[in-house]
Amino acid sequence: MSSSWIEPLRTPIKVPHLVLSPSYRQGEFDSHAVDCPFVFRHEGRYYMTYVGWDRIGYRTGLASSIDLLHWTKEGMILDRGPEGSPTQFNAALMNILRDNDLYGAGELKKIDGRFVGTYHAYPKPGYEEGPAVIGLCWSDDLRRWELDDPILSASDGADWERGGLYKSWLVEYEGTYHLYYNAKTTAKHWNEQIGVATSKDLADWKRYEGNPIVRNGEKGAFDDRFAADPVVLCHEGVWYMFYYGLSTRRGGRDLVARSTDLLHWEKADEVLVDLGPEGAVDDLLAHKPGVIARDGRLYHFYCAVTRNPDPDRKIGEVEHSEIRGIALAHN
Repeated sequence: MSSSWIEPLRTPIKVPHLVLSPSYRQGEFDSHAVDCPFVFRHEGRYYMTYVGWDRIGYRTGLASSIDLLHWTKEGMILDRGPEGSPTQFNAALMNILRDNDLYGAGELKKIDGRFVGTYHAYPKPGYEEGPAVIGLCWSDDLRRWELDDPILSASDGADWERGGLYKSWLVEYEGTYHLYYNAKTTAKHWNEQIGVATSKDLADWKRYEGNPIVRNGEKGAFDDRFAADPVVLCHEGVWYMFYYGLSTRRGGRDLVARSTDLLHWEKADEVLVDLGPEGAVDDLLAHKPGVIARDGRLYHFYCAVTRNPDPDRKIGEVEHSEIRGIALAHN
């Protein structure tokens, strides 16, 4: 039986094409893939930060829109760092502190007059190679970012996160900052789960002793392998965590859980955004949510993955076995 509380969160209408695609041009930061949408409103427009992949690692771009349907790329806003830095090979901006209201405008919040975001970075070149770290970054204009040193690393975590950290989401509520993140075990066929760390000043962070707060389900559940990529927003006193689950039976699909205290979460017993039919842009993966509202309607962005139908694996100027871009479902 479906969870009745999920009804206002459903977004059954899928746009049949990608709303943001890789450039497929050699040498550009998003030549092979775009991923991890974070959508917000600023100065009368909608913006999306997204991660581009060029076979070396992640870098971060910005796109803009007036209607949430049609997007214009504005270029890279976070480049890789110098040799020996945590971001030498990867610099992935994951989210920027925003208002907590799920059905609000999606406006950003400033701390001491500046925007604050979270990033993660893997220590090796390639696709998510090595145990990543999480840190904070700061900006005056959303286009130039200064990175703090990492605040969380796999090496100082528990066994469930020792394999490396992934996407993070920052919430400020009643004077406390909550940093949600997913992490993996060290096994070859690893599991991913979601935890949280808290801080009063954005400097000193303490992991919650009850981590992971969203655990893998039992065998056969939607998230029996991965519970990942949290997005945490509030509506009428209830907190909702949009996340994706990967099961042993199906590819990654977006799910949701709810909470009244930001620490204890009840999962819905249905998939929120499912895989598309064969040949659709999301027939392999429909995962990694990015959610915003407009005029009382929810727009659920996600990373969609399908196979490259070209037998030579050629797309534009690049060779790639898959097509990975940003898709949209709404209500």
